[in-house]
Amino acid sequence: MHPLKFLPEYPQLTPAMRSVLESIARAGLAPMYTLTAQEAKAGYEANSGVLEVPRAELERVELFKIPARDGAQLAARLYAPSMKPLPVLLYLHGGGFTIGSIATHDILCRELCRRSGCAVVSLDYRLAPQHRFPVAVNDAWDATQWLAAQGKTLGLDGSRLAVGGDSAGGTLAAVCAIMARDAGLPLALQLLFYPGCAAFQDAPSHTRFGRGLVLEAPHFDWFFDHYIDRGERSDWRFAPLNAPDVEGVAPAWFGLAECDPLVDDALAYSDKLRAAGVAVDLEIYRGVTHNFVVMGRVIEEAWQAHADAARALAHALKP
Repeated sequence: MHPLKFLPEYPQLTPAMRSVLESIARAGLAPMYTLTAQEAKAGYEANSGVLEVPRAELERVELFKIPARDGAQLAARLYAPSMKPLPVLLYLHGGGFTIGSIATHDILCRELCRRSGCAVVSLDYRLAPQHRFPVAVNDAWDATQWLAAQGKTLGLDGSRLAVGGDSAGGTLAAVCAIMARDAGLPLALQLLFYPGCAAFQDAPSHTRFGRGLVLEAPHFDWFFDHYIDRGERSDWRFAPLNAPDVEGVAPAWFGLAECDPLVDDALAYSDKLRAAGVAVDLEIYRGVTHNFVVMGRVIEEAWQAHADAARALAHALKP
């Protein structure tokens, strides 16, 4: 059924967001969940940046490698506004553990760096279906530990470290925050754009916003079946809402989209953190959908979210 049919169900959408959705629908592209993983990756790469803000120029943009526990060398990109030692955010891109890369999130990382004055390291963790759960978790955690211990080799201050990400990358960041607590590795912040937090899509927002928007109900099984066996989905490393204890994890900043199937799950996780005594700062951007933060050229709420996230990051990482 054509996605435009469902837009009248969402009167709360901003005019700009509605226009983006109408343009996507009229382009007539096949839904991602009807493609192979390889086709979806290629399409996502080709279309990334189309709705982004202009590409910020920075003093340092460098590619390098981070070693993983199995000997793999993970590609990473460092962004920094100057050559002096800086605190650093490890950024983990979204894409359902199946698509996305440091290239698709280049402009967002540049904005977070430019606006916060902090360094950002974006990680190309390994993707499904070639690399299934828990490879992405292990890669993210290996990179977190490496930056804390070896960031100085890049001229970074690994003692002032944050983790962050959007969607599946937000899941990985939340999981790394729990692992860091368990390992005694201090993190200044977990910065979470609309993270996935639950094992299954049971919350009301999955029904309320599951048709005709950017992220639809069929996407979830498509992404997750590539990544993880259904019997493993209750593992807290996939669903941080299932973590037995979150007391003592890093403070959290959440940037959520109102019209997003994931919004109720993220709200539940923010409540879980607060109940455990964790400091939580939460923003809900009204009238926008999942993935809005990479639509800053046309969606005003995207550059507002960039500014809010960067402000939280700068505050958390200040000396």
